[in-house]
Amino acid sequence: MPSFFSSKYQHLEAYTPGEQPRDKAYIKLNTNESPYPPAEGVLKAISTEAVNDLRLYSDPTCLATRKAIADRYGVEPENVFVSNGSDESLAFLFMGFTEPGAVFADITYGFYKVFGDLYGVDYKEIPLNDDFTLPLDAFCRAKGTAFIANPNAPTGLALTTAEIEKLLHSDPDRLVVVDEAYVDFGGETVVPLVKKYPNLAVVQTFSKSRSLAGARLGFTIASAEIIAGMDKLKYSTNPYNVNRLTLLAGKAAIEDEAYFEKTRNAIMEARAYTKAELEKRNFTVTDSKTNFLFAKTDKMDGGELYKMLKDKGILVRHFTAPKICQYNRITIGTMTEMQTFIAKIDECLGEREGTDHA
Repeated sequence: MPSFFSSKYQHLEAYTPGEQPRDKAYIKLNTNESPYPPAEGVLKAISTEAVNDLRLYSDPTCLATRKAIADRYGVEPENVFVSNGSDESLAFLFMGFTEPGAVFADITYGFYKVFGDLYGVDYKEIPLNDDFTLPLDAFCRAKGTAFIANPNAPTGLALTTAEIEKLLHSDPDRLVVVDEAYVDFGGETVVPLVKKYPNLAVVQTFSKSRSLAGARLGFTIASAEIIAGMDKLKYSTNPYNVNRLTLLAGKAAIEDEAYFEKTRNAIMEARAYTKAELEKRNFTVTDSKTNFLFAKTDKMDGGELYKMLKDKGILVRHFTAPKICQYNRITIGTMTEMQTFIAKIDECLGEREGTDHA
């Protein structure tokens, strides 16, 4: 039987999502989801009436949600593009704004490389420094649209606003895309710079700090010209890209600032606790500004620790790239979950020590 799949995609290396095993109950610390439910207003917004309206198409302009986002960030609705998760925003930016090529870090969000390959973009990967910091001068010298995850994933490290401004200044004719998926956990948003720099696009998501990973909602804030280009791509591919319930959920979530502050502060508190406990056990832990930690121990292989934790009902994310294969990325859950995680770490270290002494 012949293959009907296009040959140009045969060798595409697709993005690998975090595993979702169903064999037993796990504490999931592997996919950077929020451990907290959405804001109460989200539940109220998804009413019986709203569900009944699913027979109707969603608003292709996403206007009510765009206005809520614009109000929250001090911009105009024409500066906001609403997307089916931030991945759709990134896909459109790779699709339509990389004619001069693209540049991104070698260790960063895995979808950048996938999108580059998918859309036939001439891209360059710039190696991170040995301490996982971004080589800013190398990015300033590079040509092509720059994609910067800030804070970066999976390292958790962040650039300052001044450093992003340096990159924007280095070539005003080059677009800089700042992916701020994790910015609400201690990073500095550069959204205010959009009014000053027409070569800046800022991408954010409701998945992490707004507890809506399953709703699939993201947005981009940029100049009206950039947003118009993204809208053109949307209307040429999937004009009803965000469903009715997600639009309602997103509007309610972004309007509840008190719940947002409460939950993100709880996550940052649990992160500080977990980092301190790991360092007491001589782990190397990066200075994360995200809802996860990136950590390793010299007492055992990173892959081995990942497998031992999984056997004990704790899922973390392990990467096999040589540069980071000794590290594991640990999503921050509730304080109770992180206390359980530390207890399981002690079990793993104790079992490994017992094996070494056998």
